[in-house]
Amino acid sequence: MGELVRLEVADAVGTIRLDRPKMNALDVAMQEEIRAAAAEAAAREDVRAVVVYGGDRVFAAGADIVQMVDMSYTDMVARSGALQSSLSAVARIPKPVVAAICGYALGGGLELALCADVRFCADDAKVGQPEIQLGIMPGAGGTQRLARLVGPSRAKDIVFTGRLVGADEALRIGLVDRVEPGSDVYAAATAWAGRFANGPAFALRAAKEAIDRGLETDLETGLEIERQAFSGLFATEDRVIGMRSFVENGPGKAEFEGR
Repeated sequence: MGELVRLEVADAVGTIRLDRPKMNALDVAMQEEIRAAAAEAAAREDVRAVVVYGGDRVFAAGADIVQMVDMSYTDMVARSGALQSSLSAVARIPKPVVAAICGYALGGGLELALCADVRFCADDAKVGQPEIQLGIMPGAGGTQRLARLVGPSRAKDIVFTGRLVGADEALRIGLVDRVEPGSDVYAAATAWAGRFANGPAFALRAAKEAIDRGLETDLETGLEIERQAFSGLFATEDRVIGMRSFVENGPGKAEFEGR
């Protein structure tokens, strides 16, 4: 278990908990602990879904600028790949992932939240990519995942201006998926993740992979990815359980085994 990031597991839901006071600034150590926690969540069979949470005051207020201020071009060439891949490790978790955002999710913090499958945020939360105000641009997925999520024009507005986006606007443009009172965000995210605690793990994994990989390619290739994943699920025990339960008991009553 890391000092700055830990994986807490209860009722088949794993919470990747960011804990670097005061603002969860993502320094190199924290980036690497996020990578380790994501790898653990991906590997553990007792974790069926994941919540990424920074606490009830702040999600993550971006990279540690104090650590970056004296870095040279060659320093960042050497570090930038690891920075990107540490957050992408969350996107690669082959299970449903929800980000629970309270307070601020800025810069690298928003880029981390963009690695989740869905995002829940507090009604007073603020998100954004303010890197332009530092004379740089997002470097851990902000120009790519944000544009894919909200479209290029909205992404350019957010990135070019570096402005903060409130919860209502974030919901309207599809940057977040649900807005809750601040005290309810984590509970709502955990409840969403808990829906998959007894779900068909391989079907969920295949569906996530098909959507994510399909978005990276043309339609015909995406359909082939879907076809192969769909066919492969007929080798799982959960497919047998689910179909037999439907025939015998009606929909929504299957007790899956995750195999």
